[in-house]
Amino acid sequence: MDSEPCRLRSGTLSLEVAPLGAEMQYLRTAAGDDLLWQGDPAFWSGRAPVLFPIVGRAVDDIIATGESSAPMPQHGFARRILFTLEERTDQMCRHVLTQNAETLAVYPFKFALGIAHRLSGNTLHVNAQVTNTGDTPMPFGLGFHPAFRWPLPGAAQAAHHVTLASGGTPARAALHEGLLRPECLPGPFTDGDLEITDALFNDGALVFPNASDALRYGPREGPALEFQFDNLPDLALWRPVGAPFLCIEPWHGTASYLGDGPQIAQRPNALVLAPGGVADFGYSVRYLDHT
Repeated sequence: MDSEPCRLRSGTLSLEVAPLGAEMQYLRTAAGDDLLWQGDPAFWSGRAPVLFPIVGRAVDDIIATGESSAPMPQHGFARRILFTLEERTDQMCRHVLTQNAETLAVYPFKFALGIAHRLSGNTLHVNAQVTNTGDTPMPFGLGFHPAFRWPLPGAAQAAHHVTLASGGTPARAALHEGLLRPECLPGPFTDGDLEITDALFNDGALVFPNASDALRYGPREGPALEFQFDNLPDLALWRPVGAPFLCIEPWHGTASYLGDGPQIAQRPNALVLAPGGVADFGYSVRYLDHT
């Protein structure tokens, strides 16, 4: 098992990926400016965790598959386990996690979770592939939780916006202690646009089921990040009050509803893979430097 981080470079960006959780450690411009949050535990020690086999919390932090139940922390276990480096070039690396005694004790399925990071010019591509290598149907959720600098380098004095490519105004899920309430709240977007302020996150994360497949993050003029999402219909935005980052989180699946049972297959937007089945997910981040 390769325990060294994987470092990638293009003409515009550089990237480091750690084997623990296949988590990005930095994403930098050619000028050396950090685009990714650097993990200061004073606010949040994460940087860009991968969420599997659940996204969000379960009721009482217990999940079940059939008659088997076990404790499961918010966002699952993949972010806390070492992946194996399977493939590496100057601009791409792919890490893989398969079942082991630790995962089987809480999630009784054989699986392969491959996470690939690739740089192409000014664009980062992140892809996940989930394979059911066992002989029973496998329920799961999959998501990404990257945190990006707020404000972006070179835009310290400018208001930052998240702008949905769809121009829509998706409803916001109501939350209670990390679980979904049955009602929805009016979304804060206006014609697809949302200015990022401290007050937005006074009550925690903003979760938008079935939100958009693309968005832009940054000031009206100046540096920005453009996102494209593939098979990740749900969106969360999160920023601890006062923190110098914004999490832009594309998911397939969300937290459970208050009062739900523990079955993973019954979680909102959960997926079930047949034996031998494969599911692909991904997002890209294009860096626009308008300095």
